[in-house]
Amino acid sequence: MKTLTLASIYELQGLKNEALEIYKDILKKDSNNKEAKVAIKRLSGLRKKYLGVNEDMKKFFVNMDSEVEFMEFERWLAKWN
Repeated sequence: MKTLTLASIYELQGLKNEALEIYKDILKKDSNNKEAKVAIKRLSGLRKKYLGVNEDMKKFFVNMDSEVEFMEFERWLAKWN
């Protein structure tokens, strides 16, 4: 079953093409799905200002091993949403 959750998991695993296809399928079924629209723009590279990767946060994300670190990352991520 193609869901936003599955697409998100693929995206987090670096399977961006697979995630993009799922988001597109979701949008075909529900043209008002805002999450799918945002994800497609992000994965298609239409949001040029976000192309640079914050290497510090990427390392932090990869090495998180506690609930406190997860919450800190979640707060940082919420700033971008």
